[in-house]
Amino acid sequence: MKRAAAFPDQLWQAFAHRVRQLLAVAGSAIRQASSGPPRRLDHFRWLFAPDLLSFGYALRTTVSALIALGIALWWELGSPQWAALTVWMVAQGTRGKSIAKARWHMFGMVVGTLCAILLVACMPQAPLLYLFCLAGGIGAFCFIGTLLPGPAAMTNYRIHGMRASGFTYAIIALDGVLAPDHIFEIAMARATYITLGIVVETTISSLFQYQLENRARNRLASNFVQALGGVTRTLSRLLQGEQRSVSTSPEVFSTILALSDQVEFAEIEMGKHKHEGDHARAALAAMTVLMSRGLDLAALLQVPDSTGGHYRETASGISHFLQTLPVRLEGGQPTAPVMRDLDALCATCRQQAATCLEEEMVAATHPPVDLEQERVISRQGQLLHKLGEMMDELRLALEQFDMSRAPRLHDHFRYAMRSYRDWRMAFTNSLRASVTIFCAGLVWVATGWPDGLTFMMFVAIVCALFSTLEQPALATKAFLHGTVCVIGMCGLLDLWVLARPTTYEMLALCLSIPMLVGGLAFAYGPLVLAAVAYNLFLPILVGPLNQGRMDEILYFNTSLPLLLAMVFAMWMYRVFLPFDPDGMRWDARTSILHGLRRLARQRAPERPAEVVGRSVEWFVRLSTMAADGNTFVLNRYLGGVLSGMTIGLNVLRLRSILAQGVLPAGAHRATQAMMNRMQRFTGRYGGQYGRTARATRLAVRYLVQCEQVETNLSVRVEMLRALASLRVIETELEQNREFFDASTPYLDKAFS
Repeated sequence: MKRAAAFPDQLWQAFAHRVRQLLAVAGSAIRQASSGPPRRLDHFRWLFAPDLLSFGYALRTTVSALIALGIALWWELGSPQWAALTVWMVAQGTRGKSIAKARWHMFGMVVGTLCAILLVACMPQAPLLYLFCLAGGIGAFCFIGTLLPGPAAMTNYRIHGMRASGFTYAIIALDGVLAPDHIFEIAMARATYITLGIVVETTISSLFQYQLENRARNRLASNFVQALGGVTRTLSRLLQGEQRSVSTSPEVFSTILALSDQVEFAEIEMGKHKHEGDHARAALAAMTVLMSRGLDLAALLQVPDSTGGHYRETASGISHFLQTLPVRLEGGQPTAPVMRDLDALCATCRQQAATCLEEEMVAATHPPVDLEQERVISRQGQLLHKLGEMMDELRLALEQFDMSRAPRLHDHFRYAMRSYRDWRMAFTNSLRASVTIFCAGLVWVATGWPDGLTFMMFVAIVCALFSTLEQPALATKAFLHGTVCVIGMCGLLDLWVLARPTTYEMLALCLSIPMLVGGLAFAYGPLVLAAVAYNLFLPILVGPLNQGRMDEILYFNTSLPLLLAMVFAMWMYRVFLPFDPDGMRWDARTSILHGLRRLARQRAPERPAEVVGRSVEWFVRLSTMAADGNTFVLNRYLGGVLSGMTIGLNVLRLRSILAQGVLPAGAHRATQAMMNRMQRFTGRYGGQYGRTARATRLAVRYLVQCEQVETNLSVRVEMLRALASLRVIETELEQNREFFDASTPYLDKAFS
C-alpha cells in the first residue's frame, strides 16, 4: 500500500519538475524577446511585438471597419467598401485627432459632393471641358488647403478637409460621368458611405476612452515639460560656454512647433475647457522667444572681453537652475517653489547689471579713466542685461504653463493658431495637381482604355491627398510601396482565401488579420504613408458585395489601373514642377531679407512673436528637407534663418528705443542711419550688405564713445540697451556674411 501510494507522488514530483523547466525556458524566451529581437528582425518588431497602444489602435480600427462594412452590406448598399475605407481615413491614435479629422472630413465631404453635382449637371457632354473643370476643381482645393493654418503635414486636419473635398469631388464626378441622369443618387450613396464610416469610427473610438479629460490635461503638461527639457539643455550648454548650442539644435524648434500643433487635439478631448489650450500655445510660443533670447546672448558672447566675474557667477547659478527645472515640473509638482527660485535669479541678474553700471560710472567719473576696464565692464553689463531678459521670458513661459494646468475662473485669454501663408507654394501645388489629373484624363480619352476611368480616379485621389505636401514625390514613393503590398495581399485574398464566403462572419474573419496588420503598420512611424495606401485600397481591391465578390477578372482590371496610377502620379511629381531644394532655400532667404526691410520701414511693425513664428517655420521646413548632398550649404542656410530672426528682433528693439527719444542727438542719428540702411538692405551684389554692416559698425563705435562720457544714469541705461542690440546685429552680419552677402542669385555656388 505504501509503495503504491508513493508512486503517484513520484510521478507528480517529476511532472512538477518538468513544468518548472518549461516555465523557465518560456521565461527566458520572453526576457530575450523583451530585450530585443535579433538585429535582422528589428524592423519587423512593429508586427510581432507591438506596444499596447499600437495594438489597441489596430484592433479598434479593424473592429470599426468591419462593423461599418457589415452595416453597409446589411443595408444592401451598392459599394459597401467605401464605408470601411472611410473608417481607415478618419481613424487616428487619439480621440482628439479622430474627432478633429472626422469633423473636417465631413465638411470636405459636403463641399466635394455639392461641387461634383454641379460639375456633372453643367457639362455632361463636353469631355475635355469636363476634365479641365475636374482638374481645376481639385487644384483649387489644393490651393485653399495650402493656405490654411498649420503645417502641410498629414496630421493637419484643416488641410485634410480640403483633401477630403478633392477626394469626394473626384469619386462622385467620375462615377457620375457614365450616368449623369443619376448623379444625385450616386452622390447621396457616396455621402451615405462616408457618413456611415465616420459615425461608426467616432462611436467605437469613444468606447475605448477612459478619463479622457484628465489624460488630455496631463498630456498638455507632459508636452510642455518635454519641450522645456530640450530648451533648458540647449541654454545650459550656452551658459557653460558652448556658443553655437542654439543654432545647432534644430530638433528643439521642431519639437516646439510639433507640440504646439497638437494642442488643439487636447482641447477637443477636454470638451468645455477654460482656455487651457490657449495658455499652452502661449507657453510654447514663449519658449521659441526664449530660444531667440539665447541667440542674442550667444552673439554678445562672441564679442571679445565680454565675460567677467559677475557674469560667470550669475551664469553658473542659472545653468544649474535650468538643468534641474524639467525634473521639478514633472508629475504635476507645484510651480511656486520654482517661481521663487526664478525670481531670485532675476533679481540677481538685475542687481549684478546695476553693479556693473555703478562700477562703470565710477570708472568714467574718477580720473584717470581706464578705457579698457570701462569697456570690459560695459560689455559685461550688456550680457547681464540680455541674461535678465532671457530669464524674464522663461518666467512668462512658466506662468502660462501654470495657468494651463490650473485654469482660472472667468478667464478670457486667447492665443489663436498662427498662419503664415505661402502664396507661391499654394499656386505651385494647385498647378501640379491640376496638370497631373488633366494628363491622366487625356490618357483615358485618347486611348479609349475601358479601365481608364478607374485609372483617372486613383490619380485624382493621390493628387487630392498629397499635392499639399512639401515633397509629394517622396510621399507618392512610399504610397507606391504600400500599393504593391496591398495588391499582393488582395491577390492572395481574392484568388485563394475568399473563394465565396456565404456569410458575413466568414468574410469578417478573412479580412480581420490583413486589416490588423495594416493598423499595426500605421501605428509605426516609418511605415505611415505605406500603411495609408494599404488600408485605403484593401477594401477596394477586395470589393465585398451581397451578391458575390471580386473575381479574378475584376481583381486584375482594378489592381492594374491602381498600380499604373501610382507610378504615373509619382512620375508626374518628379517631372512637372518637382521639388527644388535650391529654390526653396532661395525663397527662404528672399523672404527673410524682405522681412528685415519691412521691419525697419513699416510704421506699425510686426510683433516679436510674429517674427519668431515666421522664422521658426522656415527653420523647421529647411531642417526637415531631404538631403540633397550639400549639408554644408543647408547648415549655412539654417544659421542664416536664425540670424535673420535675431537681427529682426533687435531691429524692433531699436525702433522702440528710438521712439522713446531718450538717446542723445548724436547717438540717435547714428542709430537712425543704421536703420535707414536696413530699410534698403537686399544683400545682393555686396553693396547694400557692405553699407549696412559699415553703418552698424559705425553706430556701435559712436555709441561706445557717447556712453563712456554720459553721466545721466537713465540715459546711459537706454544707451546700453541700444548698444547691446547693435552689437548683436553687428555680430550676426559678420558671422553669417555668406548668407546676407550674395554675389550670385543662388548662394550654393558661393558655398561650394
